[in-house]
Amino acid sequence: MDNLSELAQELIKFEHDNDLNDNEVAFGSHLSVERIHDIKSSNSAATSEETELLQRFMQSK
Repeated sequence: MDNLSELAQELIKFEHDNDLNDNEVAFGSHLSVERIHDIKSSNSAATSEETELLQRFMQSK
């Protein structure tokens, strides 16, 4: 996991700790499942808006 972004690592840990899947994170953060996959795999970096949406969702749990 060393090659993953900090956000990707946080997201993977968050999903594991809260027993959530990508669909549930996408629904809760208002992002598409495809964007969640891209961010988690570090295929593309999250925009500042996407980062904010994900962090807000993770803090709400």
